[in-house]
Amino acid sequence: MSTTYGTFPGSRPRRLRTTPAMRRMVAETRLHPSDLILPAFVREGIGEPVPISAMPGVVQHTRDTLRKAAVEAREAGVAGIMLFGVPEDAKKDALGTAGTDPDGILQVAIRDVKAEVGDELVIMSDLCLDEFTDHGHCGVLDAEGRVDNDATLERYAEMAQVQADAGVHVVGPSGMMDGQVGVIRDALDQTGHEDVSVLAYTVKYASAFYGPFREAIGSSLQGDRKTYQQDPANARESLRELALDLAEGADMVMVKPALPYLDILRQIADAVDVPVAAYQISGEYAMVEAAAANGWIDRDRAIMETLTSVKRAGAGMILTYWATEVARSL
Repeated sequence: MSTTYGTFPGSRPRRLRTTPAMRRMVAETRLHPSDLILPAFVREGIGEPVPISAMPGVVQHTRDTLRKAAVEAREAGVAGIMLFGVPEDAKKDALGTAGTDPDGILQVAIRDVKAEVGDELVIMSDLCLDEFTDHGHCGVLDAEGRVDNDATLERYAEMAQVQADAGVHVVGPSGMMDGQVGVIRDALDQTGHEDVSVLAYTVKYASAFYGPFREAIGSSLQGDRKTYQQDPANARESLRELALDLAEGADMVMVKPALPYLDILRQIADAVDVPVAAYQISGEYAMVEAAAANGWIDRDRAIMETLTSVKRAGAGMILTYWATEVARSL
């Protein structure tokens, strides 16, 4: 009996996929709890957590439940927590003054979390005005209703100082104003906060996937943010934004959203020698949860697959609403 050996493949990549143990051993990308950062919302004037309808499992925290969430994240091995403050509607105004009030909800929340977990969890804060303005934009408006870039920078400098005074480790300027990183870095350094890091929202697109987030922060926005957030059609300008942020002193850089912009994330990661983050935003979370609730996808596998794709594309840090859950499973 003769055998024609040449009819069969000599190279068989499937050999490295034969068992779970084999697949684990040769995996090129590995998630770790310390890759993950938990975004969390704290709302002023509530006695119980308020569920966010478009984001099943995510809530607007009370001060007490935020402390508990921070402890749970720390115990699960999550690296950090990104805090967003939601003030009472009556405290919103055109300048977002609640955002620079030392006793505003975000500054109070920073102090609460700092008292609870100290330096065992990296405490980050959203440095933006949209939660605090009655018009919902990320900056101060001029007489014609346009966002005034340079007037907004003055407000950001104040926000950086009060957030640093409250004990934050990292500020995350998310407003996409030109020059924001440099102004914030100067404000921190001039007020004795040289050790506070700046996580630059270097690449933030004007995305349709922010919808559920608007509910999460009680946004008052009318219109859109296309005059200051990036156009989804553009890629090269991301590298221009990156160069500017690094020149202004960014310690870390971020791409937001994550999944629709993995190509941009890869370009950024390949271009820098500073840590790179990506934010898996509310719409990305909501899509997976909604599809899973309808029985259309396997929820746990989809979560891990999306997070692995973000890590594979170059993110060393991932902001995700599943951070604590995934960290526990890892």
